Amino acid sequence: MKSERTFQGQIQVYTGEGKGKTTCALGLGLRAVGQGLKVYVIQFLKGRKTGESQAATRLSPEFSLLSFGRPGVGKLRSPSPETLQFVKEAWNLGRRVITAGKHDLVILDEINLVLASGLLPLAEVLEVLRERPLHVEVVLTGRKAPPELLELADLVTEMRPVKHYLQAGVRARAGIEY
Repeated sequence: MKSERTFQGQIQVYTGEGKGKTTCALGLGLRAVGQGLKVYVIQFLKGRKTGESQAATRLSPEFSLLSFGRPGVGKLRSPSPETLQFVKEAWNLGRRVITAGKHDLVILDEINLVLASGLLPLAEVLEVLRERPLHVEVVLTGRKAPPELLELADLVTEMRPVKHYLQAGVRARAGIEY
């Protein structure tokens, strides 16, 4: 049963060099589903099977997730045609999902790095965010969020590294890091 939206959607940005941006956004998505809202996650530059992609199938249709990319980020300074195509497909889907207004929360995972690398026109993304249906909440994650996006956002959280066990040689673990 869907909760009635009684508030206006906001724009949230999770950025910075620290770990946890995607995890934070996914936690918000889980909370939203728990309250009867519909969530759509679009992952830029990610292509491997992850815990969140597997969980999304269990939470469907309230929680949808699509990833665009290959395993490993690749070179963003000189991206391959394949990477550019993945970015274009991800953004086309993101734009459609946001403007359609059928989802209460839309998460654009790793789009900040895409924007900072110039792989998408920032002005176009900002326009879609400004023109979105009023009830749609949008979360944008990734390092190097552009200043114009930070200015438009209603909430900005910067993750900064203080200490992480990966620095001590602990390998990424299924279910925890991915």
